[in-house]
Amino acid sequence: MERGTRQLVGREMESEVLDGLLREVQDGRSRVLVLRGEAGIGKTALLERFAERAARMQVVRAAGVEAESEFAYSALQRLCAPLLPRLDRLPEVQQEALRVAFGLSAGKAPEMLLVGVAVLGLFAEAAAASPLVCLVDDAQWLDLMSLRILAFVGRRLDAESVALVLTERSTGGGAEEFAGLPVLSLRGLADADARTLLDSVLPGPVDARVRDRIVAETGGNPLALLELPRDLSPAELAFGFAGPGTGPLATRLEDGFRLRVDALPEDTRALLLVAAVEPVGDGPLLWHALRLLGIGLEAVAPAEAAGLITLGATVRFRHPLVRSAVRRGADAADLRAAHRALAEATDAERDPDRRAWHRAHAAVGPDEDVAAALERSADLALARGGRAAAACFLERAAALTPAPGERARRALAAAGAHLAAGAAARVPDLVAAAELGPLDRRQQADAHRLRAEAAATTDQGLGAVLPLLDAAARLRDLDPAAARKTCLAAFGAAVWAGRHGDGGLRRVADAARDLPPGDDTTDAFLPALVTWATDGPAAALPLLARALRTLSADADPSALWPAAHAAVELGDLTAWSDITDRVVRSARTTGALSALSTALPHRAAALGHAGRFPEAWDALAEASTVEGAAGAAARTATTALLTAYRGRERPALELIQAMERDGGRRGLGRLTAMGACARAVLHNGLGNYPQATEAALRGVEHRDLGVHNWTCLELVEAAVRAGEPGAAAVARERLTGWAAAGTPWALGALAVADALAGPSERAEDRYREAVGHFGGGGLGVLEARARLLFGEWLRRENRRARARDELRAAHGAFTAMGVEAFAERARRELLATGETVRRRVPGAPVLTPQEAQIARLAATGHPNAEIGAQLFLSPRTVEWHLRKVFAKLGISSRREIEGAFAVR
Repeated sequence: MERGTRQLVGREMESEVLDGLLREVQDGRSRVLVLRGEAGIGKTALLERFAERAARMQVVRAAGVEAESEFAYSALQRLCAPLLPRLDRLPEVQQEALRVAFGLSAGKAPEMLLVGVAVLGLFAEAAAASPLVCLVDDAQWLDLMSLRILAFVGRRLDAESVALVLTERSTGGGAEEFAGLPVLSLRGLADADARTLLDSVLPGPVDARVRDRIVAETGGNPLALLELPRDLSPAELAFGFAGPGTGPLATRLEDGFRLRVDALPEDTRALLLVAAVEPVGDGPLLWHALRLLGIGLEAVAPAEAAGLITLGATVRFRHPLVRSAVRRGADAADLRAAHRALAEATDAERDPDRRAWHRAHAAVGPDEDVAAALERSADLALARGGRAAAACFLERAAALTPAPGERARRALAAAGAHLAAGAAARVPDLVAAAELGPLDRRQQADAHRLRAEAAATTDQGLGAVLPLLDAAARLRDLDPAAARKTCLAAFGAAVWAGRHGDGGLRRVADAARDLPPGDDTTDAFLPALVTWATDGPAAALPLLARALRTLSADADPSALWPAAHAAVELGDLTAWSDITDRVVRSARTTGALSALSTALPHRAAALGHAGRFPEAWDALAEASTVEGAAGAAARTATTALLTAYRGRERPALELIQAMERDGGRRGLGRLTAMGACARAVLHNGLGNYPQATEAALRGVEHRDLGVHNWTCLELVEAAVRAGEPGAAAVARERLTGWAAAGTPWALGALAVADALAGPSERAEDRYREAVGHFGGGGLGVLEARARLLFGEWLRRENRRARARDELRAAHGAFTAMGVEAFAERARRELLATGETVRRRVPGAPVLTPQEAQIARLAATGHPNAEIGAQLFLSPRTVEWHLRKVFAKLGISSRREIEGAFAVR
C-alpha cells in the first residue's frame, strides 16, 4: 500500500482487483470495470482509493446527477473537458462531432456512434502522453447519451493505456447498456469486518447482541454501519430497544439523513435544498442563488458540522442519498423557490437550457414564456444530437403550455422527438394528449403517422401495414410527398410480412395508385414496386431498372431498401454493390453511422455473391459492432446465408432455425423465405439434395421480392440431383421469366437451369454460357458453382481431362473464399477423375477475425486512422494489432501483408 492511500475495511480483494487493473494500464493496455452494488456499499470509497493510487497519472472525473439526467452529453462533457485541448489532433469530422455535441459550435447534429469514435480517439490522444484514468460515479444517473457513449467506448478500448472505471447502483438503468463490460459486484462486508467498522464509530461498549443485530440488519453495508448508529440513543445502543428499524436499507439511510437535515436551522435547510437541485456542483452559482434568497455564509457551518456537505469551488454531498433526502423532504413551495433562485442566477446566454429547466420546475401552473424557452432548448438539444433530451424538453413544454392548440402542437413534436430517440413507447400517450386539443387536418394526419410509425418499430410486418396506409391516406392531399414516403414504408412492411401478409401487398398497391405522382426518389420506386405486386415481376422489371437509373449519387440513405431490393430483383449485382458501397462510404464520411446497421448486411450479401467472403464477414462484424453500440438486435439473415455457404452444418442450422422462429413469432414471412433459401444453399453444398429440395420448395411457395429468384436457382440444382424433374421444371420456367431482366445474374441462372434440366445436347453450351455470364457480372461464387456443375457433368460424360480444368478452378475459388462444403464437393469430384487433392484450410488461421480484418484494410492502403474509424477502434489499438499481425506472419511492413496472408 502506497503511503497516503486509504485502507478500506474488508475490501482487500476489491482493492487488489483495482490495483491489478492499474498495473495493466501502466503497462500499456486499456481496462474497463463497472463497480456495481447497492447504495452505501462502498463503490465511491473504492473509486476514491483508486483515484489516490492513480494520482501520478492523468485523472478525469464525472458523476451522474439525477437532476441532470435530461441534459444530453452533460456528464460526458464534464469528463472530457480537461482533454479538449487535444481535440485538434482528431480527424476533422470527429472534431466537429464533439464540438457540436458539446455545444461549442453550431452544425449538423452528429450521430451517436460518431461521437463515440471521437471520444475514443480523444482518450487515446490524451493517453499518448501518459496513462489516462477516467472515473465516473453514479452512472445510473448519467444522461442517456453519455451513458451510451461511455458503454460504446468501454467496449472498444484495447491498447491505449486508458482505465475507465464506473460505479452504478444494482438497481441502476445502465446494466443493459453496460452488458458485456467487466463487472465487479460489491456485497456486504463479512461479519468480522462489519463488526470492526461498526466498532470504529460506536461511542463506547455495546451489548454484543445489539451489535450483532445491527450487523445483521445492515447486511454489512458500510455506509449503514457508519451512519445508522448515529440515529440510536444510548439506551437503544445499550439495550436494543427500538433499534435500526425495518424497510429497504437505502430508504432507512435516507430517512436517517432526513432526520439530520430536519434538525438543522431553516436557512441551512434552504441552502441544502438549493445545492440538491443544482445539478453540477457549481459553487459560485450556488452562492449567487443563495444571495437572491437572502441566505448568508453563516448557514454553511451547521451543514458541514453535520457531515452532510462540503462547500468550495465545487459542492459535494457526503453521499447521493443525502441529496435525495434533502429533495424529497422539501415541500413543493420550497422546492419551487430553490429552482426559481437558480433560474435567476443562471446566465441566460451561457446556459439557456438549465435556466429553462429550472424555470419549468419553478412554475406553479401553465406558463407560455417558460414553455417557449423549453422549446428553444429542445431545438438546441436536437442541434447537438440529443434527441432524448429534446423529447423531454418538449414534453415538459407541452405540459406547461396554456393554449390548447399550442399544447397539442408541442405534444406532437414531443412524440416525434421520442420516436426519433428510439423511445417509441412514449409516442401513444403523447399523441393521445395532443388529440385532446384542437388539431388541424395536417396535425391529425401527423398524429396518425406517428402512431403508425411507433407501432411499426415493434411490429415490422403485417401489423404495421394498415396503420401506415391510413396515415398515408390522411396525408394524401396535405403533403403528397410525405404520403408517398409513408406508403413506401407500408410496402416495406408488407414485403417483410411476405407469406404471412394476408394480401398486404395488394392493399398497399391499391393505396399507392390513389396517390398523386411526384418526382422524388420515392416516386421512382413506388410505381415499380406496385407493378411488381399487381402485374407480376416480368411487367415490373423495366420500371425497376428505370428507377435504379434515376437514383442520384447523393440520394438519401432512406432510399437504400427499395433500391437494394430493386437491384436484387433485377439480378444487377453491380448496382447492388454500388448502392451499398455508396451508402456505407457516405455514412462513414459524414458520420451518419445509424445508416450502417441497415447498409452493412446488404453490403455483406452483395460481397458474398461476388465471392468476396472475407470482406463480407468484415462487413457483418462491423454491422454487429454498430448494432450492439446502438442497442439494436443483430441481424441474422445475411449471417445465416454466409454461414450456409461456408458449409458448417450445425452453426448454420442454429442460425437458420433462430431466424425461422423469429419469422414465425413476429409474422415476418420474409425471414421464413430467407431461412428456406439458406437451408437449400447449405444442403446443396453438403450434397444433401432431398433436404435441399424440400427447403427450396418451401421457399418458393410465396414470391418474395428478390429471394424467390435465388431460391429457384437452388431448387433446380437440388431437384435434378434428387430425382424431382417436375419441381426442377417449375423452377426453370420461373427463371425463364427472370431472364427477361437481361442481367448477367438472371441470364446465368437460366443457363444453369437449362443445362441441368433442359435438353442434354445443349448442356455443354449452356454451362459455358453460365460461366461467362456469372464471371462477366462479377458473381464469383455463382461462377465457381457453375464451374463445379460443369465439371461434374463433364466427369459423368467421361471427359475427365476437361472436367479437371473446371473442377480445379472451382476448388481453388471455393477454397480462397472459405466456402468449405462446396470446396469439398469439388475435391471429391477431382478425386473421382483420378487427381489427388489435399484438403486446404482457407485464409490465415493464425490471425483472429479482427486481426484479419485489420490486415486486409492495411494491405489495401488504408492508414491507421481510417482503419480505426471504420472498425471503431483507436489508431493506437490498430497499430497494436498490426504489430501482432506482423509477428504472427513473420513480416515487418504493410507491403508484405498481401504476400503473407490471403487478403482477398
